[in-house]
Amino acid sequence: MVSLSPTLQARLSTPLKIGSFEVKSRVLQSPLSGVTDMVFRRLVRRYAPDSMMYTEMVNATGLHYVKELPKIMEVDPNERPISIQLFDCRPDFLAEAAVMAVKEGADTVDINMGCPVNKITKNGGGSSLLRQPETAEAIVRSVVKAVDVPVTVKTRIGWTDKEITILDFAKRMEDAGAQMITVHGRTRAQGYNGAAKWEWIARVKEVLSIPVIGNGDIFSVEAAVKCLEQTGADGVMCSRGTLGYPFLVGEVDHFIKTGQELPPPTAIQRLECAREHLQALWEYKGDRGVRQARKHMTWYAKGFSGAAELRGQLSVIETVDQGLDIIDRGINKIATGYQSELELESDFQFA
Repeated sequence: MVSLSPTLQARLSTPLKIGSFEVKSRVLQSPLSGVTDMVFRRLVRRYAPDSMMYTEMVNATGLHYVKELPKIMEVDPNERPISIQLFDCRPDFLAEAAVMAVKEGADTVDINMGCPVNKITKNGGGSSLLRQPETAEAIVRSVVKAVDVPVTVKTRIGWTDKEITILDFAKRMEDAGAQMITVHGRTRAQGYNGAAKWEWIARVKEVLSIPVIGNGDIFSVEAAVKCLEQTGADGVMCSRGTLGYPFLVGEVDHFIKTGQELPPPTAIQRLECAREHLQALWEYKGDRGVRQARKHMTWYAKGFSGAAELRGQLSVIETVDQGLDIIDRGINKIATGYQSELELESDFQFA
């Protein structure tokens, strides 16, 4: 059973202060490329209305050369608090992009300095900035000067196990004007493999005065509480744990605020959420949204009888109607099986 120590509960009972901006939740939804569009964020926010949401990361160089903002940068005027995440290695382009982000409605601007993907790092963005601390500093200073909202940084603990530079790097980011830092407890070389090294998050917290958010391996309420207890972090950011499970941020937030665990959604409730997600993606993006929905649908179809077969069918859907029909049949199958179990139980008790 998960429990929250009185000390931790007291520490987390106040709003999260990011510079001059306050957030009424210590649990944040991570920016996830190809995932955290407006449709997904709305689902997460339904269960976590106070939590900070993040857009997918936006290429500052791309913004410099386009006439219209990309769809991934679009935010609903009502979806607050919201942060727009940017990436690049050019301080001037990032400053320019940050101004656009604020005009779009961003409450904070986050700079991605942790993405491990090669196509990002080879061009000087993401976690490659861990090896270029002077450039990273210049980026933060440039963006801070350009906008009047808090500027934050999301990064990793280092490039490799032999290059764990986060303590010096994080202090540089604070000194450059960053108002919060999120630390994913893995190196760039790890990618998403192995266990997150939360002990480094604790060490970052010891040397900074700005809020430190723990990230990495937050797949449950229990994991979130353990991370907060072990690191002393000011909050946690949920990432891969929300794939096919937009309930997680709300579950963690509810527990931190009340000390009570919410009952997990049933298989039918998860599939009903998947159905809504698919329909909304199609309405928002058309056929492209249906193609993007395939991965989401397979993430939802886990952890219940018949899930493997359902995943296979949902991974190749071509139309929204096809997907909705498959989900409906899956829901009916689960409901019928549940009803049969109740009837058998009733017969057994009668006998």
